[in-house]
Amino acid sequence: MLRSRTLMTVCFCAGMLGALCCSLVAWQAGQLGLPAMAGVRMAPSLTPDWLYPRLIWGGLWGLIYFLVVAPPKARRHWVRKGLWISLLPTAFQLLVVFPHMTGHGWLGLDLGQLTPIFVFFNNLVWGFFTGVFCRLFWGRG
Repeated sequence: MLRSRTLMTVCFCAGMLGALCCSLVAWQAGQLGLPAMAGVRMAPSLTPDWLYPRLIWGGLWGLIYFLVVAPPKARRHWVRKGLWISLLPTAFQLLVVFPHMTGHGWLGLDLGQLTPIFVFFNNLVWGFFTGVFCRLFWGRG
C-alpha cells in the first residue's frame, strides 16, 4: 500500500512538471508568434495567475495517469501511456472548458480554426513529459 501511495505522489509531481513543460512550450510558441501565424488567438503571458492553475490541473491529470500505471505489471511504456492519457485533458479542454467555462465556442473555434490542433499538440507535450518524469522518479522498482 505504501508503494502505491508513493507512486501516486510521483504521478502527481510528474503531472505538475509535465504541465510546467507544456506551459513553457505554449508560452514560447506564443512569443514566436506560431499561433498567430496559424490564425489562432492563443498567446499566453507567463504570469503566476496563468501558470499556477495549469500546474494544479497537470497534477490532477497526473492522478488519472496513476490509474494506468498503478498495477505493477503495467509499469512499462511510461511515455506511450502518457501520450495516450493526454487525450483526456485535450477532450476536456475542447469539449468542456472552451464551450462552457470560457465561452470560446465548441472546440474553441472562436479562437481560430486550428485551435484544436494547438490544444492537441500542447497536451501531447504534457503527456510526453509526464511519462518521462514519472519514469525518472520511479526508477526500475
